[in-house]
Amino acid sequence: MQRRHFVILAGATSLGVQAQVSDLNDAINKAGRQRMLSQRMGKAWLALVHKTESASAQTVLDRSMALFDRQLVELKAFAPSADIRETYRQLETVWSAYKATLVGASPDKAGAAAMLKTDAQVLALAHQGTVQYEALSGRPVGKLVNIAGRQRMLSQRMAKFYFAATLPVDASVAATEIGKARSDFLSAMELLRNAPEATDRIRSELELADGQWFFFDRALGRMESTSKSAQPLSDVFVTSENLLSVMDRITGLYAAVKT
Repeated sequence: MQRRHFVILAGATSLGVQAQVSDLNDAINKAGRQRMLSQRMGKAWLALVHKTESASAQTVLDRSMALFDRQLVELKAFAPSADIRETYRQLETVWSAYKATLVGASPDKAGAAAMLKTDAQVLALAHQGTVQYEALSGRPVGKLVNIAGRQRMLSQRMAKFYFAATLPVDASVAATEIGKARSDFLSAMELLRNAPEATDRIRSELELADGQWFFFDRALGRMESTSKSAQPLSDVFVTSENLLSVMDRITGLYAAVKT
């Protein structure tokens, strides 16, 4: 497993981020990416508490914050209805609080519970915006963009809760959330694989995602080893980034489907 060969996704070149929202599929993709970023920032912050992959974690945190800011502006500007505009107004408020938690003090265990509380608020509103954009689309492919995009979030959510559980902070809650996310992830992979809209390219990428999932899932299963070695923490960080990279490509491919 070429564990170190991962790409930090938050730059425009690696994510293929456009300067503005181009259509509803792109809106669903970017709105869903905000969900992922809420969890990815939490993961990176907790990795810094653990002093795991610190240089990469700091880069992930900084670039994810910048990308969240940029996409929030784009999604607000594109919002075609009053209810969607209101969602993003509320998201802007909770994002301000989350950002203050992330950068207001050096990451430490004492601040972890507050960070997890605010990241949940950001996730809830980012998800609400994604669902609203999907409903506006009213097309089967819009639902697939949402589902594929949610896989990105789940990869980061599992990693985030792994880092929380091993601090430990709310370890029993974290373990439950990992289990739920794992089940959701596997079910969604089947749905994406069997969708009529899945092209040969999408199915090929899904096979690659299955391979990355294998390594990530194996890393998650080594939670009991973290007291003896820092390696399991590092493995979870890196494999979650690798899985995210593939799932982001798949989401973009579904967003490009014109039906």
